[in-house]
Amino acid sequence: MSARPDESEDLEGLLIAVVGMAGRFPGAADIEEYWRNLCAGAESIRDVTEMELRAAGLNPDRLKPDYVRRGAFIDGEDLFDEGYFGYSPREAMIIDPQQRLFLETSAEAFDDGGFEPRGFDGQIGVFAAEGISLYPSGFLGDELLIDAVGEFSIALGNEKDYLATRVAYKLGLRGPAITVQTACSSSLVAVHLACQSLLTGECDLAIAGGVSVRVPQRIGYVPGEGTGIASLDGRCRAFDADATGTVTGNGV
Repeated sequence: MSARPDESEDLEGLLIAVVGMAGRFPGAADIEEYWRNLCAGAESIRDVTEMELRAAGLNPDRLKPDYVRRGAFIDGEDLFDEGYFGYSPREAMIIDPQQRLFLETSAEAFDDGGFEPRGFDGQIGVFAAEGISLYPSGFLGDELLIDAVGEFSIALGNEKDYLATRVAYKLGLRGPAITVQTACSSSLVAVHLACQSLLTGECDLAIAGGVSVRVPQRIGYVPGEGTGIASLDGRCRAFDADATGTVTGNGV
């Protein structure tokens, strides 16, 4: 934050510091690797292999000449240390990977900042955003699973509403826990609300961010020229006359 000289006294004690960060990005498992990729000008959108398309269960009928076999993917979306967070394997399996990843990355952010949330002498808030989830569609037809865990447990594991409160509960945070949904601006609005909460004294420390990981990840897309914003060749060319659109990404 910055202020004009005559406002400096009014803002005394109202400055905000970023003390820890964590993230997962296409081609980068953490913030440091992401920064190295940026400095090197690395392109993290890549081709999708035939094996990956088959593993994703893609209908061969969709593989038309205009199908773009490219995307931006993160690794390890199927991995989760359920024991560390007090889940059973079955509980973890029915939780949307986006919520698992956001919980893991939140814990990493506290580690990066040198904070042990349960021992923090103050209120910690969490402001979180999540992308569209198609994950439950993969097992909603499994009547044996539904009978075993119950529809309510499946809802708890996949509804966006529980993203922030899951982090608060599992990490022992006692401040405001708010899931934010404003479409494409969600994670930035989460940061804005976290700053407001800090400035008004609702919390002393806040974690804010977003996650968007589609399942299955490793597929391409049909661009639909003239009907959407998807790139025709699977490449993002920001501020370039040759740009034809954007490519859906995944990350935390």
